[in-house]
Amino acid sequence: MKKSRRANEAFGIAFLDVITCGFGAIILLLVLAKPGDPAVLEFTPESLDGVIADLQQQLFEIRGKVRVMNRDLSGKREQISFWKDRVARLSQQLGGMENQEERISRAVSSNAASKDKLRLAQQNLTREMQRLTLQSNTVNNDLIGGIPVDSEYIIFVIDTSGSMFNFAWDRVVGELIGVLEAYPKVKGIQIMNDMGGYMFTNYRNAWIKDTPARRKIIIDRLRSFNPFSNSSPVEGINQAIRTFYDPNKKISIYVFGDDFTGNSIRQVLDVVDRLNPKDSDGIPQIRIHAIGFPVQFANSQQRETGIRFAALMRELSHRNMGTFVGLNSFRD
Repeated sequence: MKKSRRANEAFGIAFLDVITCGFGAIILLLVLAKPGDPAVLEFTPESLDGVIADLQQQLFEIRGKVRVMNRDLSGKREQISFWKDRVARLSQQLGGMENQEERISRAVSSNAASKDKLRLAQQNLTREMQRLTLQSNTVNNDLIGGIPVDSEYIIFVIDTSGSMFNFAWDRVVGELIGVLEAYPKVKGIQIMNDMGGYMFTNYRNAWIKDTPARRKIIIDRLRSFNPFSNSSPVEGINQAIRTFYDPNKKISIYVFGDDFTGNSIRQVLDVVDRLNPKDSDGIPQIRIHAIGFPVQFANSQQRETGIRFAALMRELSHRNMGTFVGLNSFRD
């Protein structure tokens, strides 16, 4: 009996030793094993509040960009609409200019055909211009060189362009002296350039009293009178009529020039007809005379505008009871 008890105690001790060694081995293995993050056994759902806030912020930014792009797009559309309208207007203007160019071409062709006649007319009119510049003992009281001198007021409209000032100015001064001598005494004088600019600005819109001293001052000032000019007498003629038209005064305008760079001769004639209407007898209140200086014959590039000046002034003086005189030389 005692022997059996000892055997069971020995077995129990041995079993405990084995179990203890086993646990010790497991602990040793856990100590020696590589440390690391614990395995994720289950995913927990992530909070979506931050994600939603971020997406909302992105949405607001995108909407802001869309508004900016819409404003830019609207501006571009307005610009496109503006330029379409501009193109339409320019196209319309181009069509009008093409029609006008065609009319001008026809007028130039007609004027070119009369070039030889103009030369002949210049030769024939030379004798009349010579009589205009004669001394008072050869002056008729009513007519000088075919130009009536019955006016009480005279206005000079003088082309001050480079072609006139550089090539014909001495002759211009001489012709102005000749016209003044044809009018021994008048009630008023005025001098302006072809743009309507006054030689004496203190006499703007007023008459210069005619005295020998004033005439000398006018001639002296004319020698250096050279304001800007666009080589067209139209502005000066219109300005003179608008300012000094008076049904109670006898007025003559003398136009000195060499070329006409305007677009339409017909338009000039129509405007002057309105500004200088005729009375019941068909006589205009203001006479318009013209003296043509043939500077264009020294410059082939200017010849066409010179012929157009002659055509314009010949018709303008005829309609306004005046005379056109074409010189055969622009030098004394």
